[in-house]
Amino acid sequence: MIFEELELEGVFIITPEKIEDERGFFARSVDKKIFEEQNLKSDFIQSSISYNKKKGTVRGLHYQIEPFSEAKLVRCTKGSVFEIILDIRKNSRTYKKWIGVNLDSKEYKFLYVPEGLALGFQSLEDNTELFYQITQIYSPEHARGIRWDDKSFNITWPEKISTISTKDSSYKPFQI
Repeated sequence: MIFEELELEGVFIITPEKIEDERGFFARSVDKKIFEEQNLKSDFIQSSISYNKKKGTVRGLHYQIEPFSEAKLVRCTKGSVFEIILDIRKNSRTYKKWIGVNLDSKEYKFLYVPEGLALGFQSLEDNTELFYQITQIYSPEHARGIRWDDKSFNITWPEKISTISTKDSSYKPFQI
């Protein structure tokens, strides 16, 4: 596995190293020892799928507060997405900064997002699907969100927004 740390501390793109032959390929997606060497959590206790019918769908920005803060490993398994990662760790040098990352099903890359960051995405194709591995259980009481258009961050979405949930649209302006 090849780990490329991005501008936000602890956020990585992970590229599997493929062992290829006439059948196709085999690649490791998680290796506890290698993750620990990179100081990444690998004790994933929940997996989720996000299916999105329409291009332009926005989900997020989502996170959970302590004691249910979660790290996530994300891969696009069908189609393509633009992932937004927003640093809301008060003591971070990149506090309130965001980055965008393209993921698609053809490259097999993973996005690793540590605890304390908010995550959202926009689908870039119809019928897009994401697979998440998560280090914490979902706790509705600890779940939080940031509006996709919060003026505190000026996030630039690549496509016209076609669909967004009532819940994601109802989040109040960011305050921490």
